[in-house]
Amino acid sequence: MNQRRWFAMAGVIVIAALLAFPLRGVVNQLILVPLAYLLWFLKLVYLSMNQAIWWFAAVFVVLLILGQSLLPDLKPVKKLIPFAKHERGNVETLALALDKSKKGIYFKWLIANRLGRLAYEILLQREHGKPRSVFAPLTSEGWEAAPEVQEYLERGLHGSFADYPNNGWANFVAPEKTPLDHDVVEVVEFLEAKQGDNHLR
Repeated sequence: MNQRRWFAMAGVIVIAALLAFPLRGVVNQLILVPLAYLLWFLKLVYLSMNQAIWWFAAVFVVLLILGQSLLPDLKPVKKLIPFAKHERGNVETLALALDKSKKGIYFKWLIANRLGRLAYEILLQREHGKPRSVFAPLTSEGWEAAPEVQEYLERGLHGSFADYPNNGWANFVAPEKTPLDHDVVEVVEFLEAKQGDNHLR
């Protein structure tokens, strides 16, 4: 033990000695009296019960300890199986969203968001790595998307499912038609065509 620890211990002892006298009443009321009462109560419980019960409990504990030590093979073997977290890729996430798209506006927006991000990446490739803000409109020379397709991609990338509060699951009426209800196949075909144009450049 180094010198610094000795000084620390000496300081603690000195402080405890200085506080012992002023705090003796508090220690007596909060610790000693409850502890004495607890020991007295346990003694009463012990004396009030039949000695045969205590002998039976002692024999049971001894037999239990002997059984565990003499028959270790009877213990169940617990094997910890590590939890393997399955991480979903973009394609799997998109496929799940397509499967659930009829269940609510969130999944429709999720598909549009993925396709909007894809459109943004295609535009980055067309502009050969020039700086482009993700908040900028999805337009470029030769882009020429149909108005419905363009609005679908814009709402997916720059919008949110919270923009359509009346299309949640809690409604008992048919949901209103939104730009996110546009045919996904047409949007995918448009993006594939633009991706192919990038490869030809």
